[in-house]
Formats: sequence, structure tokens, C-alpha cells
Amino acid sequence: MNAPSFRNWKSVQDEVLRRIHAREWKPGELIPNEADLAEEFGCARSTVNRALRSLAESGLLDRRRKAGTRVAAQPVAKATLDIAVIRHEVEGRGSKYGYQLLTRELTVPPARVCGAMQTPASDALLHVRALHLADDAPYAVEDRWINIGVVPQAHDEDFATISANEWLLKYAPYTHGEIAFSAVQVAEDDADILGVAPQSAVFAIDRLTWDKDASVTKVRLLFTPGYQLRTSL
Repeated sequence: MNAPSFRNWKSVQDEVLRRIHAREWKPGELIPNEADLAEEFGCARSTVNRALRSLAESGLLDRRRKAGTRVAAQPVAKATLDIAVIRHEVEGRGSKYGYQLLTRELTVPPARVCGAMQTPASDALLHVRALHLADDAPYAVEDRWINIGVVPQAHDEDFATISANEWLLKYAPYTHGEIAFSAVQVAEDDADILGVAPQSAVFAIDRLTWDKDASVTKVRLLFTPGYQLRTSL
């Protein structure tokens, strides 16, 4: 019986994954080179290369120039996390979404903010605070700084009916970002908004996004108790 033929990189990737999971190729073991795999699979070498690159990026393969490709000795499972539109998140849970703009002002940020965003200490940024609701109850407070030097159109958006979260994802491209998750004690003003006792522990997401070397926005999201973050591996 002839060996099956693989015509696209995803089918090659699936077969490589099968061999790794079945321990046909064991952790730390050198796998066949691209030319031999292309001949075995009946496809172009570039197809094999694309499949192996994808698996290396996911942490399952260790590729080294002139040393070949090995199954990772300690594969790293990577989570995929997208920036969520909070409205979609609320509606996806079967709740009615609501939104309230709390404050919007153009102001010079604290040193910690301009330091993180790498903006001049004298430059004003757009500061937007808003409340997201689920079934008319507080869901999350959004405290956001927007670099209007990078996103000048935000200067003319009042954010009265659309959140900065949703607006930026629609109109402001970004190339990469940083994100942190933590439990924090909520300050009195945010506690009043969320309807919890001051110093209560709440889940916080701090995120900073960039367009190449320029910061786009820095945001802290504080969620009411019971919030769950879900992602995929």
C-alpha cells in the first residue's frame, strides 16, 4: 500500500502531532529532516517547513540551525488569549449589556503611566473611565489612557455610547502588547462603582498595547467578584 500523500501544511502538522503524541517521536529525539519528510509525505519541502515552523512556535519542537529538529524535551503549552470586546463577552454569557461613561478628559498622566507608555512627561493623554454592566448590575470598571499622538481620531470621539475598549479594537491597530493578571484590593471610589466593600479583593487585568515602538493604550479592568477568565490551550 502506498503511503498517504499530504497536500497542505496543516495535514503535515497533524501527522507530526500524531507521532509526537503517540511517542513515535519521543521528547528530545531528533526527527527526520525536511527533505526526507517531504519525500515520505509526498509534498513540497516548503510545506513541511511551514508545518514544523508552526509547531516550533507553539513550543512542541526545538529547531536549531545545522543541528536539526528535535521534539521538545519539555513542551510548553501556550494559551491563546484575544483582547475581548466586553460587550460581546457579556452578551455571550446570555446577559444584557450596558455601558456608562464615567469621565473623559485630556490630561497629563501620572509618572507611572507616562513611564510605562514611554510618552514625554509633559504630553497630555486621553483618560477615559467607564462602567460596563451585565443585566443592569456592575460588571467591570475600565480605566484607560489613550495615546492621541498615535490614535489622533480618539480626540474627537466622546465615548458616550461606545466604550473605548470596543472603539479601539475597531479603529486602532496594534502589533503587540503586554498583559498582567492579579487580585487587587479595590480602592474606595472603584468599590462604590462596583458595589463592593472598600479593600475587597477583585480580579484585575492590566494591559498595554503597542503599534511597533509607540504605545497605543494602557488600561486596567477591574471585575466584580465571581468573574472568570476563560481561554484555550
